[in-house]
Amino acid sequence: MHIFWIVFGVLFIILVFSFYRRYKMMATVSGKPESEKLVILTDATFKKQIAKGVSLVDFWAAWCTPCKIQGPMVSEVAEEIGDEAKICKLDVQNNQRVAAELGIRNIPTILVFKNGKIVKKFVGVKTKSVLMKAVKEALKN
Repeated sequence: MHIFWIVFGVLFIILVFSFYRRYKMMATVSGKPESEKLVILTDATFKKQIAKGVSLVDFWAAWCTPCKIQGPMVSEVAEEIGDEAKICKLDVQNNQRVAAELGIRNIPTILVFKNGKIVKKFVGVKTKSVLMKAVKEALKN
């Protein structure tokens, strides 16, 4: 019986710790400010903004937890290479036309455009290095 309580106590501590880590992660992620170099797109401004040069567009929604994790990474990309390429965000909840036209079914979805044409597509959370590599490749070609 003694071993049962030890195992139970260890499992309880692990459970509490995992919930605490998740809470801390979400508190940190959602509180991070966006970059000033980030371009906020709407249905009305989308086509004009992506028409020339290289653009990375993060399709997201405020209620989406993975989007909250992806957002700070997109902001960091904007800080680092926002002068070379447009790093943008489009809220699919408030701008449904563009998302429907492009067939965005899951979020976060990130598209990299070159002169208005899609050159790379990512679905789900991607690391900053993956996003940086995709933008740099588009800038080279």
